[in-house]
Amino acid sequence: QVHLVESGGGLVQAGGSLRLSCAASGSISSLNVMGWHRQAPGKQRERVAFITRNGRTDYADSVKGRFTISRDNAKNTAYLQMNSLKPEDTAVYYCNLVLPGLELWGQGTLVTVSS
Repeated sequence: QVHLVESGGGLVQAGGSLRLSCAASGSISSLNVMGWHRQAPGKQRERVAFITRNGRTDYADSVKGRFTISRDNAKNTAYLQMNSLKPEDTAVYYCNLVLPGLELWGQGTLVTVSS
């Protein structure tokens, strides 16, 4: 059984940086995509970024140029480096793993950006 464990959320001032990590435990297929989504209070969950196993990435327009997603395949871990954070980035961030026929979610980690 595969589990996702997230870490790295917290409180930061506007303009600051945070790095989120998402570790997938258990045996996973080599055909997978890892990503980050977020959900702000009163809003729908939105995709922030994803990365394929071979390193192809995509970002939401709202975070392009500020966030960078990466992964370490040997550790089955994905990272989200968030720079130049804004108060509107405040949300619960969820890690997401897409496998053939299966999609898994982490428990979420809260990121709060103060103005």
